[in-house]
Amino acid sequence: MTLDYDVVIIGGSLAGRSAALMATQLKAKVALVEAKTDYGFIHHHVFSEIGRLAQQVSNAAQFGIGISKPSDIFYPTNVSNGTIHSSTENIEALSQTDFFTPIPLGKSQTPVVWSEALLYARGVSSNLEQSHSPAVLAAQGVDVVIGKGQFQASPDLVFVVNNRLLSARTYLLASGSVPAIPDIEGLQRTGFLTLSEIWQSLGGSTPPQNWVIIGGTPQSVEVAQTLARLGCSVTLIVHHPSIIRHADPEIAQLLQAQLEAEGVRVLTNTTVTQVMLIEDKKWLQAGHKAIETDEILVATAQQPNIESLNLAAVGVKWHHRRLVVNEKLQTTNHQIYACGDVIGGYEFPHIANYEAKIALKNALFFPWNKVNYHCIPWGVCSHPMLAQVGWTEVQAKRQYGKNEIIVLRQYFKLLAVAQIQEETTGICKLIVRRNGEILGAGVLGTAANELINIIALAIAQKIKINHIANLATIFPSFSEILEQTARQWQQQRLQNNTKLQDCLESFFHFRRDWKI
Repeated sequence: MTLDYDVVIIGGSLAGRSAALMATQLKAKVALVEAKTDYGFIHHHVFSEIGRLAQQVSNAAQFGIGISKPSDIFYPTNVSNGTIHSSTENIEALSQTDFFTPIPLGKSQTPVVWSEALLYARGVSSNLEQSHSPAVLAAQGVDVVIGKGQFQASPDLVFVVNNRLLSARTYLLASGSVPAIPDIEGLQRTGFLTLSEIWQSLGGSTPPQNWVIIGGTPQSVEVAQTLARLGCSVTLIVHHPSIIRHADPEIAQLLQAQLEAEGVRVLTNTTVTQVMLIEDKKWLQAGHKAIETDEILVATAQQPNIESLNLAAVGVKWHHRRLVVNEKLQTTNHQIYACGDVIGGYEFPHIANYEAKIALKNALFFPWNKVNYHCIPWGVCSHPMLAQVGWTEVQAKRQYGKNEIIVLRQYFKLLAVAQIQEETTGICKLIVRRNGEILGAGVLGTAANELINIIALAIAQKIKINHIANLATIFPSFSEILEQTARQWQQQRLQNNTKLQDCLESFFHFRRDWKI
């Protein structure tokens, strides 16, 4: 049988489209099967940025910005014949002019015009959609097939879409995921929103004032902070002890404290057991608390978007809301590969793209490449941002033992740039073996998403901690936190080595007594 394609990619996710373009660059013949791709996730990041800007405007007064009449400035009110005349009576009148219109300060005084904000978000989403449109992909050599389809096993493995049979040597599933709705009594009857619906549901109108967010995921934390910064009352309910299950507990606790400082009510170790509607108000039973709210956002977990693909007929298995794949990203049918959140985990586009590269190389050539998540960073787009790579302190000590692990910490408040920009909340935490091997890192603070990439590269290239300590970083910059944290490794080694301390002390004592 002559095959139509080298690989058929199912799913119009960003990872799927990226894999399709990569395949054409490798001169492979590729088809991309996709339904209408939803770029609503971009709204989430746009409104997060709007919330951050609103917070900056609210805090502008501490930088001396927005003060209409400083007490130490003389205000001229009338000038005639080169002489300035002023009077306290006219200062108040002058302050009413446009030149002296004060900038509104404080969260409650930083209004957001929702129709304009939503229009801006739609514009960003539209620009991204155009840059990844089927026409652009087709111009690059991708055969784009619009529609939904399913696998057919007999007589040969093919993918059927719009009554068209697409045959290939291998197939790549990149269809993304859909929200997994928890089984909570009354939730479906009462009504709720998911992450993909929240911003578009506003329709340009002011959002509800009171929100309850169910779920401990990076996205739920981001939305909780954004809504709070936009003036809403927010309660975040998390089933686990930590607001983000896989984050370093120490760093996650600091992020929770930041959320609470901004007005988010956080309930950990709490399970929602019932939801009901009473007099047009939504009520939740969360642990021993009854909570009234205007709107409920469910952001608990995702499940693979595979319902219509007929995977059972071709021997592809899934378990606990994720496709079963091996380290080469092959499903239980070795002709079919998968990448992205269709195989489980948090929704991170950069991880999906990493998996797409591995899966595509294996699908097009030989299945030799294996995924290695140890040096792949991930983060939460909060403010300050949380970023993490490699093992946590608990994981490292479990693997190597407590005596083999050195934990290095440094706080952002000691950085000059942090003091200048009033971004002093934050910590850098490095997990290192005694031989200098970097096992993991967690950063909470401004530019954490950039700083973690340096540590990720060090882990991937097996660069030891002393090389990070010897960096000559620009002053002032947030990169200094890595250098300062790494230098503690040398200090701790010296403190724990009494023989070396005695040797150094004797050496310098000898030099002081030596006659030049």
